[in-house]
Amino acid sequence: MVQSLKLNSGYSIPAIGLGTWQSKPGEVAAAIKTAVAAGYRHIDCAHVYQNQKEVGEALKEILDEGKVKREELFITSKVWNTFHSEAKAHENIDIILSDLQLSYVDLMLIHWPQGYAEGAELFPAGENGKMRYSDVDYLETWKAFEAAQKAGKCRSIGLSNFTHSQIQRVWDAAEVKPACLQVELHPYFTQVKLREFCKEKGIVVVGYSPLGNPGSAFFRKDGDPNVLTNEVVAGIAKAHGKTPAQIILRWFVDSGLSAIPKSVTPQRIIENISVIDFQLSAEEIQAIDGVNRGWRLVDPSPRDGDHKYFGFNEEF
Repeated sequence: MVQSLKLNSGYSIPAIGLGTWQSKPGEVAAAIKTAVAAGYRHIDCAHVYQNQKEVGEALKEILDEGKVKREELFITSKVWNTFHSEAKAHENIDIILSDLQLSYVDLMLIHWPQGYAEGAELFPAGENGKMRYSDVDYLETWKAFEAAQKAGKCRSIGLSNFTHSQIQRVWDAAEVKPACLQVELHPYFTQVKLREFCKEKGIVVVGYSPLGNPGSAFFRKDGDPNVLTNEVVAGIAKAHGKTPAQIILRWFVDSGLSAIPKSVTPQRIIENISVIDFQLSAEEIQAIDGVNRGWRLVDPSPRDGDHKYFGFNEEF
């Protein structure tokens, strides 16, 4: 079984999980069943992925069959940008639990610091490609999260896509401190300063798009670099008799990080968790650290850049 990382809430999060972003309904249930059979216990979800009902059906089937117990699974979800007011955040948490057919999630995250206009649309379009923004402070969202944790709906609570100054702002105001930060992280975007900031506070960092998201239809552009073909990574893979993906995921584990690679392909799902039978040397970890280009793949600034809580203009 892959190792876990201790959260400041007292719970533990597995270092490798299955991401479900861009997993289509019709594919995601089979992916989850394959993953759990392969030893995954950490499944990462979100309201905006629009596949949580199918995730819930798969989880119910797995739990009903007694293959694993609920307490052995670690389920993450995220409250979306159109649910940032206190009342709406509570509403979204209840929708998520209903969709997943669970009485609690192990980790609930605020998906982004910037809120959108409340309503039925997930992406309420404004002018010039921008969204219609709300000015709800994410500290209000956090209050709802603290109440939901006290009510037993979320065992741990955290943030996603927040910068260090935004995390600090939540930290200073919070009764319950953030347990986790989920951000884009891969060898071409190592986020060292943000990771050091979180380490000082005891916040566990989870990396999404850990393999540089080579299949993304949303953010990748022609000519974007592919970390899976990087010469340093490929050389280390050859030395260990592993794939580049396995080397990158082991780099996460050996760096004290968690990663949530997405796949719906059984072979890749199994490959991605088959990283427990080897370790990288300090020199190999350093070599992978050294390929960093500061290259951010997931950049919604064209959509959200004018929002007062959009933070990606900061260094970290």
